[in-house]
Amino acid sequence: MKKLLLFIALTIFGLGLNAQNVGDVTTIDYDGYSLKFKITSVSPAECKVSGRTGSPTEVTIPSTVTISGTEYFVTSIGDWAFYVCSSLTSIEIPNSVTSIGDRAFSGCSSLTSIEIPNSVTSIGYDAFWGCSSLTSIEIPNSVTSIGDYAFSGCSSLTSIEIPNSVTSIG
Repeated sequence: MKKLLLFIALTIFGLGLNAQNVGDVTTIDYDGYSLKFKITSVSPAECKVSGRTGSPTEVTIPSTVTISGTEYFVTSIGDWAFYVCSSLTSIEIPNSVTSIGDRAFSGCSSLTSIEIPNSVTSIGYDAFWGCSSLTSIEIPNSVTSIGDYAFSGCSSLTSIEIPNSVTSIG
């Protein structure tokens, strides 16, 4: 009986080692850079881009990532995720993303344009602050809020259309 209880305890403990929890961070390597994904929900399985390492010039954010055998939907770009990534010239955001966090792209001085998918509903504080090479940006009708100073310091941005769906501008 003791052996059976020991086996059950070890099995349960062993399974717990592979379980992912809200807040866990996983780094996935790409060509010359890495993206960090932080689990935001286990049911449904969701995560956000929480950071990067390296100096990528072009980034495609995946709509899903597999962490310990579980597929997680990438639903947001977290606060400070690409902060001062001065080498970044372009980024593709999947339709799974619903929010762009505070300072997500602040200081990305080489970023020239960005297309925000129709799934995004909010753009955070200082999200594109200091993106001095940003010449164009399309804000889709899905966006309802834009944070304070979201486009401050975007000295090359010549025009921006804000859709009627936006009910809050910082």
